[in-house]
Amino acid sequence: MQRNRTCTRNFLQPLSTAITAAAAVTIALALSGCDRASSSAADAPSASTAASSAPAAAPITVQHQLGSTVIPRTPQRVAALEMNEADFLDQLGVPIAGMVKDYVPHFLAKYKADEAVQDLGAIVQPNLERVHALKPDLILITPLQSNHYQALSEIAPTIHLDVDFKDSHVRHFAVVNAHLLTLGRIFDKEALAAEKVAALDAKLAQARQRIEGSKDKALIVLHNNGAFSSFGPQSRYGFVFSDLGVKPASTDAEGSLHGQPISSEFIQQANPDILYVVDRSAVMERHAVMTADQLANPLLRETKAWKSGRVVFVDADAWYTTGASPTSLSLLIDDVLRGYPG
Repeated sequence: MQRNRTCTRNFLQPLSTAITAAAAVTIALALSGCDRASSSAADAPSASTAASSAPAAAPITVQHQLGSTVIPRTPQRVAALEMNEADFLDQLGVPIAGMVKDYVPHFLAKYKADEAVQDLGAIVQPNLERVHALKPDLILITPLQSNHYQALSEIAPTIHLDVDFKDSHVRHFAVVNAHLLTLGRIFDKEALAAEKVAALDAKLAQARQRIEGSKDKALIVLHNNGAFSSFGPQSRYGFVFSDLGVKPASTDAEGSLHGQPISSEFIQQANPDILYVVDRSAVMERHAVMTADQLANPLLRETKAWKSGRVVFVDADAWYTTGASPTSLSLLIDDVLRGYPG
């Protein structure tokens, strides 16, 4: 930083060329004092700029499946290209500069109409021109946007949530917690992130304790305009069986986002004690989740689940639109426990 010109002039004008060493030392100390004063004044943000000043922070390097990302300073303009990432930011109280807005879950609805949050297009196909125009200093993505990683990394540091949407039976909750703690480090919200992790872990442990003593078997099906597909232990909802301890009524493996296509006869023969129904139609067509009365399927009505009133129409936003963030997993646990009354 340049020395304050006023300080320099005040001290140097009275001096002759025969200045003594002692005087020179005195002047140097005084000049140093002026420098410190001017430096402090320059570094201290005014009342009008304090809120927008980027807090100083050491660079953070984040390792993820797509590479290594260096965050040079605390991000101020964050782009979330998937609803799970938007929920992470919301949980940590981090402002969102821009996000995709094609399918916004009910628990993030406040961002949908917020004009201050820029619309960055669709979850599967974000608008890269809008992302570039946003001038973000951090971009958050999941596997649904991984094909855009290189292009996005040229715009700003980009971090990938290493969750497996096709087969989540291994470390699903652990991956979510690790991502939450990483974002806590990046945004200097480590204590809050740790609290969120502890709360989710506690809820998971309580759910496992309630489920582990039951011998009942469950089937998870996706409903899409009258058609069904199922999800077994190694599938999109594999973590329901591995992390929560739900016993499967079918062990068919299907590594896809939309499950294994099945018939009503399949559900009847599996004869689950509990039937979880994810209404994809409700999400895609933006209407309320269907009810048992609307699912007039005589074969499903013959299952133990139907006869005992343990057909659970789950929160479609939590299960289908997200499913890998603090809020969605908490809602998902609530839905699973609805199949275990008492």
